[in-house]
Amino acid sequence: MFYRPSEGHGLPHNPFNAIVTPRPIGWISSRSKDGVNNLAPYSFFNATAYVPPQVMFCSTGTKPDQDGTKDSLTNIRETGVFCVNVVEYEMRDAMNASCANLAKEVDEFAHAGLEAAECSEIACARVAAAPAALECQVTQIVELKGETNYMVMGEVVGVHMRDDCLVDGIFDVTTYQPLSRLGYMDYTAVRELFSLKRPG
Repeated sequence: MFYRPSEGHGLPHNPFNAIVTPRPIGWISSRSKDGVNNLAPYSFFNATAYVPPQVMFCSTGTKPDQDGTKDSLTNIRETGVFCVNVVEYEMRDAMNASCANLAKEVDEFAHAGLEAAECSEIACARVAAAPAALECQVTQIVELKGETNYMVMGEVVGVHMRDDCLVDGIFDVTTYQPLSRLGYMDYTAVRELFSLKRPG
């Protein structure tokens, strides 16, 4: 099968998200200028550079109570900071609860039953029990082609790792089984690893 996205695929559901998988989930926490904490998962997320460490995520939608965007992007524009929280398998239901389309005055930490902890380097909350959290300062917000598509890029200025995830000096993902996004309504968790040695 071949299709041009501009002409449609003719399938019951869009296959694009199922093709580009698995995708790590950036559970993005931010804070409004009025001090309201926000937490939302984004599967258009990844690391982009080592030195200095940098990450990105993309916001691709709108909310009725925001001006053509979502709470996360509004907050980040106002404050210039955000935190990426890693989602473990055991937090899948809390992550899903934070997807709810809630009013901007609602704190998703409270809605999802999560304890918030203050970040160390930025004025933002993080998920206290997350396996890891990356405190970020915004470097760029890029408007992408299409309506309400924005890429947020940030430099990581602080890193939190849960002590039980460190095994013999290695951040061991099998200790918490990171959640990844697949297509449609599907997810997976990393439970098995294998290594390949680079040539040379």
